[in-house]
Amino acid sequence: MRRFLVDRIEEERGFCIVSGPEARHMIRVLRLAPGDRVTLVDREGRRFEGAVHSRGPEGVRVDLIRPLPQPPPSPVYITLCQAVLKSRAMDFVVQKACELGVDRIIPVVTERSVPKMDDRGRSRKVKRWREIAAAAVKQSDRARPPVIEAPLSFQAVLGLEGETRDTLKVMLWERERRCDLKALFRGSGHMPSFTGLVGPEGGFSEREAAEAEAAGYTLVSLGRRILRAETAGTVLVALAQYEWGDLHVPGTAVDRGSA
Repeated sequence: MRRFLVDRIEEERGFCIVSGPEARHMIRVLRLAPGDRVTLVDREGRRFEGAVHSRGPEGVRVDLIRPLPQPPPSPVYITLCQAVLKSRAMDFVVQKACELGVDRIIPVVTERSVPKMDDRGRSRKVKRWREIAAAAVKQSDRARPPVIEAPLSFQAVLGLEGETRDTLKVMLWERERRCDLKALFRGSGHMPSFTGLVGPEGGFSEREAAEAEAAGYTLVSLGRRILRAETAGTVLVALAQYEWGDLHVPGTAVDRGSA
């Protein structure tokens, strides 16, 4: 069944109104008719099977049939702190990170970040990223969209509270020669929480690398390859999910925590 994202499903009402771009997609693209079955997912992760009832000025009315189980969360909570990139590159990172199951994306303004945003531009960008995330949630059958924060300064990100000793924090830095990501992952055991800090097109400065290390981040290299900024963030999330998350068929993977 086709999945559609809504703000909130109120089960007690017995129906839900799908509005905005989702309603337009139902009517103009898919041409859904009364009786057609759909899956509704809200931003809290609730999901229901429903049947199209009618369309009106407010949108498409979908009658709720039965609740559906949520997909289980990944065993690792992933935060991607991605330096703000040029428009298409940043859109790509948001989309692919969401598909891979990232829980939180924090856009970061660094010394070498190229895009410059005023308050209006920042608000517009965040709105677009959240729309991209919502579409990615439907495509990848996630329980809910990730949290996408408003852009923060590099220093503000380093000062964020809430991380515990069970959080592995890494910064990708192409000039790091002491530690590579593969060795770090394999020597860390199971990590319930992971934070990755990825730089802009021009990379991090030496000062930023030193500040991140002082704030508890481990500087790591991906080896000989120099990846584009949008590729690096996607690869980092994928590797974290592979190492500790749910990139496997349930029931067939070895539980590293108990092996």
